[in-house]
Amino acid sequence: MALILISWLLIFLYILASISTRSNGLFVQQRIGLNGNRFCICKIKTMKRFKNNFLNTSSLRTTTFGRYLRKYKLDELPQLFNVLIGEMSIVGPRPDLPGFADKLKGDDKLILSLRPGITSSASIFLRTKKKY
Repeated sequence: MALILISWLLIFLYILASISTRSNGLFVQQRIGLNGNRFCICKIKTMKRFKNNFLNTSSLRTTTFGRYLRKYKLDELPQLFNVLIGEMSIVGPRPDLPGFADKLKGDDKLILSLRPGITSSASIFLRTKKKY
């Protein structure tokens, strides 16, 4: 139901991100989820690629609009589709990238027995703490 209600917002953010990044406004990447299964995560794109940067020819840069999206976590909204189909939950450990999850050993591998989340309990806790 939430996806239907915010579909207009997702389309609007996609269009603005496409303009801001001068490319497709969606960022899609493979991640490792529950029991080590791979799935595609989708976010609103917040960075654009610069081809002739003196430090790194493929370096990425966050756009002004992207910083706004990240500040309010609006770039994460498309992940509600992953929640809908059961690949993710709202709160859980962040899904890992392939290659990193493969290197987990011992008790560290227990993280793969949990469904990954859009946000983690640590980020909720740290976001609610007042900054002085």
